[in-house]
Amino acid sequence: MRGGRRAGSRRESTAAPRPRARLAALALGITVTVVAWGYLVWVAIDFGATARAGESAAWWFVALASLGAIACLFIALLLGTTALRILGAAPPPPDPDAPPRPSGGKRAAR
Repeated sequence: MRGGRRAGSRRESTAAPRPRARLAALALGITVTVVAWGYLVWVAIDFGATARAGESAAWWFVALASLGAIACLFIALLLGTTALRILGAAPPPPDPDAPPRPSGGKRAAR
């Protein structure tokens, strides 16, 4: 087959394939941490009702469940940000080896 004027190049594309296995692992991690967050919130509410009923030791369990829920939500957000970076929807982190930006903005550069 002969190529005409508008024939494209025969080179293979240089675009890297999307890492589906890593995205699947991140999606599973996000799902697990969000489910754990929901469970811990539910447990904290239940312990809160028990603590208000007069069980003073339940306040410690409310605090522990709340801290666990905070940690789970934070981890889920970190995993979600990583997934968005892989998909290209979020900017990559700044390069630590890059030279510092000049201060003062566009007007100071003139």
